[in-house]
Amino acid sequence: MSKHTPYKKKKLGSYPAFTVVFSITISLFVIGLFAMLLLHANKLSEVIKENIELNVYLKKDIAPRQVDSLKSVIGRMPFVMRKNMQPQIFHVSKEEAAKKFIAETGEDFSQVLTDNPLRESFVVKINRNYFEKQKLADAAEQIKIMQDVFEVSYPINLVSEINANIRLIGLVLIGFSLILLLTTVLLIRNTIKLALYSQRFLIRSMQLVGAKSGFIQRPFLWHATVQGFFSGLIAVILLAILLQYAYSQIPQLDRLKELQKVLSVFGILTFSGILIGLASSFQAVSKYLRMSLDDLY
Repeated sequence: MSKHTPYKKKKLGSYPAFTVVFSITISLFVIGLFAMLLLHANKLSEVIKENIELNVYLKKDIAPRQVDSLKSVIGRMPFVMRKNMQPQIFHVSKEEAAKKFIAETGEDFSQVLTDNPLRESFVVKINRNYFEKQKLADAAEQIKIMQDVFEVSYPINLVSEINANIRLIGLVLIGFSLILLLTTVLLIRNTIKLALYSQRFLIRSMQLVGAKSGFIQRPFLWHATVQGFFSGLIAVILLAILLQYAYSQIPQLDRLKELQKVLSVFGILTFSGILIGLASSFQAVSKYLRMSLDDLY
């Protein structure tokens, strides 16, 4: 007596979801990885800019009152960085400069000279909006012409090199991200189109019994929304695990962490999963709705 395999009724909008979820998850994960690289590269450039300083050397025998007055005048200038409304300008005395010189060089000039030849100075942190060769030169010139200033120095060549490298790295990352985004959209669209291929005759059957396009599309779009959401969520979890591992292995990366922006990227990735899934499913179903019976075979 022959056994008949029970017929499993095919449900509208049901199709193997693993491939779709896997494809969207991997694609969003890679996009998120590039977004994190861009985010951390941007933060790194800000950190580098914040560490660029003007060293303002004062004339010898300057009175303490003049030092305080000069510090106040420079602190009001627009190119000086401010944190908590306080200008980032620091006075370095002759004694402090001598200690730093001895620590860095290992040579104690006090054993040879009776007088400290070093000058008092200011270390001036620069506003990152002035991190350009010409702007820095103008800022240095404004300080240099002041009466009690002897000399102003800053790493002029380093500024030009840093700006050039930051622009190059930014352009390369943005270019790769755009190419990756386009490739991802095409990959997900083709994956969903193949997944819906098994439903093409069911879609035609629903049309023949008078079902409207919106009624037919609704279950597919619902499944796409759920799949896109879970794909984005899985991608975010994987990315968070990877970031946490990177922070634990490279402690210096913690300085580049911006929690608010990272959370924004996570939200965008989750929303993108839903949006890409919806758009791709809508396009695929619309295509099969427009096809003739002959084209379906």
